[in-house]
Amino acid sequence: QVHLVESGGGLVPSGGSLRLSCAASGGTFSPYAMAWFRQAPGKEREFVAAITWRSDSTVYADSVKGRFTISRDSAKNTVYLQMNSLNPEDTAVYCCAAGALGYSPSPYRSPTEYDYWGQGTQVTVSS
Repeated sequence: QVHLVESGGGLVPSGGSLRLSCAASGGTFSPYAMAWFRQAPGKEREFVAAITWRSDSTVYADSVKGRFTISRDSAKNTVYLQMNSLNPEDTAVYCCAAGALGYSPSPYRSPTEYDYWGQGTQVTVSS
């Protein structure tokens, strides 16, 4: 059973930066891809970014492209989300997810493709 734990959230002023981490534990960890999703109060869960574990192929939501960067450290079983130029619309609970299987050269955007989820970390951007 894979266990995911996020960290790095917090309160940051508009224009600031944060780096989120998601550490995986439990057995041999070799997912197809890992992703970040976010959910703001009263809104549906939204895809943010994803990366394939072996090829480092990445995809981003249009709303974060150019501002956020997803990366991974396979030696540490950890995926990161560097978030720059944050604005109040980025305020949400950010969750990481791991997908066990996949057959596309690019990681999936749908949450249904991911099997394991963390509890999330709160990111609040003040105006």
